[in-house]
Amino acid sequence: MNDFHIANEARFAAGQKSTRTSIITNIFLSLAQISFGFLGHSQGLIADGLHSISDLLSDFVVLFANRHGNRSADKGHPYGHGRIETAATVLLSLMLILVGSGLLWRAIFYLQNSSKLPKVLPITLAIAILAIFCKETLYHYMVRIARSVRSQLLMANAWHARSDAASSLVVTLGLIGNLEGYRFFDPVAAIIVAFLIIRMGWSLGYQALSELVDTALDEESVAAIRQTLMNTPGVRDVHELRTRRMANQALIDAHVLVAPRISVSEGHFIAELARHRVLANHNALDVLVHIDPEDDKLNPTTTQLPLREELIQFINENTGLNLTSKDIMLHYLKGQIEAVINLDSEQASQQAQTIRQVLMQRPEIGIVSLRTKVAL
Repeated sequence: MNDFHIANEARFAAGQKSTRTSIITNIFLSLAQISFGFLGHSQGLIADGLHSISDLLSDFVVLFANRHGNRSADKGHPYGHGRIETAATVLLSLMLILVGSGLLWRAIFYLQNSSKLPKVLPITLAIAILAIFCKETLYHYMVRIARSVRSQLLMANAWHARSDAASSLVVTLGLIGNLEGYRFFDPVAAIIVAFLIIRMGWSLGYQALSELVDTALDEESVAAIRQTLMNTPGVRDVHELRTRRMANQALIDAHVLVAPRISVSEGHFIAELARHRVLANHNALDVLVHIDPEDDKLNPTTTQLPLREELIQFINENTGLNLTSKDIMLHYLKGQIEAVINLDSEQASQQAQTIRQVLMQRPEIGIVSLRTKVAL
């Protein structure tokens, strides 16, 4: 079993454990808050209870995403299923915005009629304080797990728990004000909770949508990746470095410049070495390294130049020679072709002169130099 599968299993197990703990906590809190909110005449506590129900729903979304998002890559999903976490985060954000909007409308209605609201019962204050303790404890537990497995979705759910603790604190202050005779404090607390929920939903949704539209990593991360590539032996420069995120990991594309006349196999070796270094030093899912013999932004394209087979056929037909592919090495550089041709040692000079005369008929071929080697 490779490291990728081990890491996926660890993330799955950690996600399942933390989310189940969150589910149990939210079931207990939502029942207590809504029940005592109705009995104790507290709109703020009812709002906080509905907030806990939204947490419960989001926990089930997280369970689904955690189970399916950590599946290994397959034929239909060569980069894995990490974007399931992202899509689930978008869904979670929409749920938060809708719940927050509903609570906001309800709280404004009660605020407009705050003079008719009854005084809350003291038991509601005890429930609100209990909710703060439970949610803050849950936050610290979940964020520790999210960091250990580097899960964006688990971190989002942890911060969701932290926002719940903040909303419970607001509700507590509203209840204290109501008990002191300021009846409007309770619906005001509910309005603040609603805004907190909407704000959190917007923040999570924006981050997830940024990933879905392939937004680049932050400048610091990109600079670090660039430096890792530049430090690879054989790499002369890096350009067209592009990054995007896949759940908690990055997908990276880069063009690296190497010496223009090295062999294909050496160029491939340098690319693989650069790729391995990035994977080892950065949280990357995959790295695609494109080898360039020159900066293709600064030099003209070579795609209009003749292919090897066409060039060999043209030379043979016009010289009477019988050159094969193994006799010629081509370098496509600066919009032209540089050819290194192995010629027979006894007739090399004559053959070279003949080839030069023939190639003068095809200036578009762009031969910039013709060298001969004595065949061994």
